[in-house]
Amino acid sequence: MNIITLIKITFVVLGLSALTGCATNPVTGDTDFVLMSEESEIKLGKQSHKAIIKQYSIYHDEALQKLVNDLGQKLAEKSHRSHLDFKFTLLDSPQVNAFALPGGYIYITRGIMSYMNNEEELAGVLGHEIGHVTARHGVRQHSAQTTAGLLGAIATIATGSKGVADLTGQLSNALVRGYGRGHELEADRLGAEYLAVTGYDPHKMLGVVGILKDQETFELQRAKEENRPPRVYHGVFSTHPRNDQRLQEVVRAAEKYKNPTARITNPEDFLRYLDGATFGDSEEQGIIHGNRFYHKELDLVIEFPGDWKIDNQPTQLVALRQDRKAALTIQIDQPNRNESSAEYLKRKFPQLLKGQSINRRSYTGLVNADTPFGHGPVRVASVFHGGRAYVLSLFSGGPLPDQPFFETANSIRKLKRHEKKYAEEKKIRLVRVSKGDTFAKLAKKSNLDQYAEEQLRLLNGMYPDGEPAIGQLIKIIK
Repeated sequence: MNIITLIKITFVVLGLSALTGCATNPVTGDTDFVLMSEESEIKLGKQSHKAIIKQYSIYHDEALQKLVNDLGQKLAEKSHRSHLDFKFTLLDSPQVNAFALPGGYIYITRGIMSYMNNEEELAGVLGHEIGHVTARHGVRQHSAQTTAGLLGAIATIATGSKGVADLTGQLSNALVRGYGRGHELEADRLGAEYLAVTGYDPHKMLGVVGILKDQETFELQRAKEENRPPRVYHGVFSTHPRNDQRLQEVVRAAEKYKNPTARITNPEDFLRYLDGATFGDSEEQGIIHGNRFYHKELDLVIEFPGDWKIDNQPTQLVALRQDRKAALTIQIDQPNRNESSAEYLKRKFPQLLKGQSINRRSYTGLVNADTPFGHGPVRVASVFHGGRAYVLSLFSGGPLPDQPFFETANSIRKLKRHEKKYAEEKKIRLVRVSKGDTFAKLAKKSNLDQYAEEQLRLLNGMYPDGEPAIGQLIKIIK
């Protein structure tokens, strides 16, 4: 699915001795042209798993992790490759995403789980990802034309190594869309089949896609208003499932696999797993509020220019100017003991030019590096705060906008007492709908900064204009 580019780079890093040849597809029985044996596929997945866990952290909720793993294992047991040692991991990420590595490593984010309202929806997403593994989509597509250059990533600039940076979430989006329509449709067909044989209604797959399509519609609208790339789940197609004839056909085809013993589920039992789950940014990763970034554990506030959009990525903060022609990134590093900010930056960037102090705890200079705008000057700085080095990098398609760069560097400081509430994460809570409750009224009581009414409808599967029924158990944000 969305790890194809990482897989290709891992090929080189691992130096896998993959043999070019033909193999029988485990699902169709047809002959596929592939570049690795199953043994190599499993080895690749195991090695890449370490990189995923390093980039994203595991979400520390034992009950939710167990729910994901137990349900995933039930589906995997009914798959075409049940002999694989499938591993299911819930990631601590607000992104609406799920993906699979070759060899049976499957990941789902707490972000996508926030929008689920019953066990069948979770089963549908997991079944879809299992389908990518069983049909060997990652293996089959590893030599196709891809976005390998994106994996140079912004981090290469901070480390001084070469690479092509990815500023605006394009890395995630390119990986998310790593498969074509044919593979996604096949994964939905297989997911529906695995639902059926496990005892679920395969038509629930249409409901899953519908909910995700609603979330995608809202995200596209929001991204356009905020002048940024959208962050959407890979498996959603261009049309709503009620209008997608091919999707409906592959789901109907799964009816022949229906288990005569249907699984009986209670949506409220599923919802209770989400009660208290983190929504949006986590305290561990830091909270964006307006144009400021807050982090409780680091005792940190960073203020960005008001017209720059902030993206809290797993390994760095990225701020993109409104015209998308300049970007600023911030990463955290550990300086050597008794090392000054100037000594640190000169060590970090041996080719540093025009070095100068910003203040007693900050130092800046220029380096020449590859950027998304081409090879050119990058302004870098180190700001010492709380025993850590905050490494800032600024690059642009035109003259470097030094003023907002220095303003951001100078803004790095400790939390004030009244600001600590901004560093606290939002939580999903369950409430029983009372007479007169509407999403508009509930939105006014929520902690959501914007689009509160729309987000509550999405969270409860009632987008764009549904309303809750009296006595219904629904999700709100506190």
